Amino acid sequence: MKQARHPEPEEMTLIEVMGALGDPIRVGLLRVLADGRERGWGELRAPVAKSTLSHHLRVLRDAGITRTRQEGTRCYVELRRTELDVRFPGLVEAVLSAADLEDVGDQVGLTVT
Repeated sequence: MKQARHPEPEEMTLIEVMGALGDPIRVGLLRVLADGRERGWGELRAPVAKSTLSHHLRVLRDAGITRTRQEGTRCYVELRRTELDVRFPGLVEAVLSAADLEDVGDQVGLTVT
């Protein structure tokens, strides 16, 4: 599998980031990843097919919101919080606060093991 491309912070645009966050599943993924921990894709739970979840994760990665790492056959994802906070100060916190108030993305979580 080829390596995923991650945009450099200066390549991130507000339009792409906001567009990526325009879906409740992706906002839910942001909420789950906001704890700063890297998560295996298999740990993520969402009310969509695995292929659709993969699409949502790719949209977040392409916008620069997440970083994906492959290790063998496993893929891991983490929020690029530091880069986002430098490029768009306060944006992540504002989205997380609004999502909490409106319960946006609350159907996304982690699998119970």
